[in-house]
Amino acid sequence: MIELTDVSKSYNRGKVKAVDGLTLTVKPGEIFGFLGPNGAGKTTTIKMIVGLLRPDAGSVAVEGYDVAKEPLKAKQVTTYVPDYPAVYERLTGLEYLNFIGDVYGVPREARLDRIGRWLEIFELASVVTNPIQSYSHGMKQKIVLTAALLPAPRVMVLDEPLVGLDPRAAHQIKELFREHCDEGKTLFFSTHIMEVAEKLCDRIGIIHKGRLVACGTMEELKSIDRTEAGQSLEEIFLELTDK
Repeated sequence: MIELTDVSKSYNRGKVKAVDGLTLTVKPGEIFGFLGPNGAGKTTTIKMIVGLLRPDAGSVAVEGYDVAKEPLKAKQVTTYVPDYPAVYERLTGLEYLNFIGDVYGVPREARLDRIGRWLEIFELASVVTNPIQSYSHGMKQKIVLTAALLPAPRVMVLDEPLVGLDPRAAHQIKELFREHCDEGKTLFFSTHIMEVAEKLCDRIGIIHKGRLVACGTMEELKSIDRTEAGQSLEEIFLELTDK
């Protein structure tokens, strides 16, 4: 579960309000899509959830742990994939995955089973002993996603996780996301791909100029009183963010 309560964050000494009074709960077993135009506050929100930024006001809790007061406990149950794959490029893929496994205390037997499975799914087995600096952008994204899945975390937070993936890998990761949440775990991700959000997410939140302008299932979003009743998520998104 993720809980944000009246969270605000400003930059440039308060002149730029990136997130403004955001209150949001993401439930266990839920795939939650977080949408918004560039500069709307998506990445700032995500960085506050994972503890990379401290809010100016309000509170953030992950699985009941206050991210500011109990940061290590919150991080132990969370994995994070940023919008650009950040990895130790001098390590091989296998060294990097084992490093993540050590950080999260993943038992050896479970680690070997999970790594073997996802390397096969993402077609990385033949390159996993090569330095990550030799990987393409898409391969780096796959190794980062594998690392995020490895600890079987209670909460996964991802910023544009499908960018750089080929269609096959994108399809497979979406199935893994669903599997993750079917186990009662939580997944929060931002995306600009409306079709993915519409088909995959249990609920969707739309942020605009730092404020949550809509939140709910697709049916709930479609029921919002609008001048022209758009039926697709793209139409709803464009209307809400054009106001």
